[in-house]
Parts: sequence; C-alpha cells; structure tokens
Amino acid sequence: MSRARLRGFSRSDTTRAEAFSDGVLAIAVTLLALGLSDPPHRPGGLGHALLAQWPAYLGYLASFGYVSVIWLNHHQAFVRVRVMDRGLHAANLLLLFSTAALSFPTAVVADALQADPDGSDARVAVALYAGLAAVMCLSWVAFYHQLARHPELLTPEVESTYVRHGRLRSWAGALAYSAAGLLGVVVAPLVAVAVFVVLPVFYFVTSDGFPEGR
Repeated sequence: MSRARLRGFSRSDTTRAEAFSDGVLAIAVTLLALGLSDPPHRPGGLGHALLAQWPAYLGYLASFGYVSVIWLNHHQAFVRVRVMDRGLHAANLLLLFSTAALSFPTAVVADALQADPDGSDARVAVALYAGLAAVMCLSWVAFYHQLARHPELLTPEVESTYVRHGRLRSWAGALAYSAAGLLGVVVAPLVAVAVFVVLPVFYFVTSDGFPEGR
C-alpha cells in the first residue's frame, strides 16, 4: 500500500524549494556584480574610463532591482504557500531558469549601449532583455495560475485577493516589458532601459498586492 501511494508525485513542504531558490537568486545577483570591472585606461584616465562604462552601471541597477524584487515577492509568496505540487515546482523552476540567465542580456545591453547608444545592436540588445524579463513575469503568471487552480496549496489565512492581484501584476509586467522592448527597437534603446529601471519599483511597492479601496 505504501509503495502504491508513492508512485505519484508527492506534495511536499516548501523548505527545499525555498532553500534552492534563495541559492539561485543569490548566485544571480553575484553574476550581475561580476559584470562590473576595472576599465582599461591610461595613467590619469581612470575617471574618464569609469564614466565611459555608464551602461554597465545602468544595466546593473536595472537587473539588481529586478532580482531584488523577485526575491522579495518570492518570499511573500512562500509565506503563503503551505505545500508544493508538481505544477508549482515547474513554475518556480521556470522563474529561476530565467532569473539565473539575466546576467547575459544585462551584459549584452551594457556592451551594445557603450558601443552606440542608438545603434541597431543596442535595439536588439534591449529587445533581448525585454524578452527574458517578460518570460520571468510569465513564470509568475504560471505560479499564480497553479495556486488559483489548487487553493489547498495555500495556508488558510491567505487574503482572498492575493492570487488575483498576483496574476494581474504578473500580466502587467509581461506587457510592460514587452512594450518597453518594442519602444527600444522603434523609438530609442534608452527609453527601454528607463522602463527597465523603473518597473522594479512598481513590483516593490505592490509586493503585498494592490491596495484595497475602502
């Protein structure tokens, strides 16, 4: 009987998922910092060389902010999740998969902007960044969709609007990053980068959901 019960995917508590997620997010932030380096320069030219690599600082700011709010929202989610099933594990792994790769488009954007802030390569670079960021948002859509389908995965004390607000925020992010990528291609890459920097602020402010009207 016990063997028969173990044939299916067993639900489990969140301990291992949280520990693994925290490790991946910590590594993701570390990889972003590794993109900052001492620029080559002639004697007396360090100040100019440091200023010249402003795209690297901007990319680090945008991506660090994004990973930070992912960690914050991840923490807020797992305070409310009681047990994990296969679907929730899959959504969480997709989130970690995309987050771990964020250092790649960050470096691509920084290099392209430094070469030519308004060039075709910079436009492709911001589209790449926006695409990955949108995938990260869609992984949250999948996460909240699974919670909506299986509310028993949540603790009984969870507020009734939490999942609905989470899905709305995730869809809003996916659309906003997609729109930013389009603006970066059609208008100017720096417009997209400005959106990349601002959007994490939105997710920070709404980490507990949208305020309820009285």
